Amino acid sequence: MAFNLEKTLVIGISATALFDLSESDALFKKNCVKDPEHAIEVYREHMRNNEDIPLEEGIGFPLVKALLGLNIYRQEDDAPLVEVVIMSRNSPDTGIRVLNTVRNMKLGITRSAFTAGESTVDYLEAFDVDLFLTTNEADAQKVIDSGVCASAVLSTPPQYQCDTSDGQVRIAFDGDAVLFDESSELVYKEEGIDAFHEKESRKQDIPMNEGPFAAFLKKLAALQERLPMKVEHSPVRIAIVTARNSP
Repeated sequence: MAFNLEKTLVIGISATALFDLSESDALFKKNCVKDPEHAIEVYREHMRNNEDIPLEEGIGFPLVKALLGLNIYRQEDDAPLVEVVIMSRNSPDTGIRVLNTVRNMKLGITRSAFTAGESTVDYLEAFDVDLFLTTNEADAQKVIDSGVCASAVLSTPPQYQCDTSDGQVRIAFDGDAVLFDESSELVYKEEGIDAFHEKESRKQDIPMNEGPFAAFLKKLAALQERLPMKVEHSPVRIAIVTARNSP
């Protein structure tokens, strides 16, 4: 059944962010130094030979699992609250291991794009993606520059272990140049903190222009409205974290 995804939060995630593909990636890079064409064949053979061996969880796995868990609140015959799309430069045949791991872990992921080496960024609009998660900084920057959707680079902070056992999804945003445009941030960088405070005080009643994550925040707010509980009891917690003071 096809659903209207207007109110569904759609997350695109690279295969390398969802699962740990470091072993196969290292194998490819090692052989690529000598012969790029041969490296592709070695990589393809490795993925085929191991397609029935599940991959380990990647840095983005806990977030994706927690977001997909929100679909327990989905009303019958209604569009899902959250949908996840796997975006990968793998070819369809080398991507079988990724799809097998999805099935093995019983993840509710039904859409994917395996582009055989092409940029996955070009497919985001077709999949109505609201947020693209990747481990590749260049890909994230390309998404932001294109204005198609929000994008974030996932990396492992030191001594960090994510625990989503309480069923909550907690997302914190920066303000300037993230939720809002960069005009205030530029004043701070170019003229200093006093000029920043003066501008903010003078324009306190004028709404700021939207930044690259504004549309994603609106989708999160729409998601909260679809949940059957009040915001204060919602499993989706949203915060703004900023170096600026409250006034």
